Amino acid sequence: MKFNKLIPELSVSDFEKSLAFYKTTLGFKVEYTREEPKFAFISLNGSQIMIEQVKSESDWNVGELNYPFGRGVNFQIEVKNIEPLLSALKAKNYPISIEPKENWYRQNNRLLGNKEFLVKDPDGYLLRFFENLGAKNIQK
Repeated sequence: MKFNKLIPELSVSDFEKSLAFYKTTLGFKVEYTREEPKFAFISLNGSQIMIEQVKSESDWNVGELNYPFGRGVNFQIEVKNIEPLLSALKAKNYPISIEPKENWYRQNNRLLGNKEFLVKDPDGYLLRFFENLGAKNIQK
């Protein structure tokens, strides 16, 4: 397995609940786990995330973790098609933070298109799943 150059590690309050959300609901693959402390390295379509049970005392946490965790950051995860994820979330009545919509982001003289939605994981980490809609030139 090749490791990405940047892999976020998320501290989670309930490891089993988080792992079930990522694995069962979203379809992440468990690459490997550790028991002490509870840890999983998971992947989806080339995206990689690590989750680890919050430790009561840890040098890795710079402050107290309160819900929602990860305030001020969202994790953009590219998938081929967002519809299967939306269907899985809706089947479990899991709340969608921002419903799917098409957004176009400027990059120099062109626009990059994403069809995307936002969902919070069980600890409130914000996940932005998107499918690539391609690029188009900006008319001058």
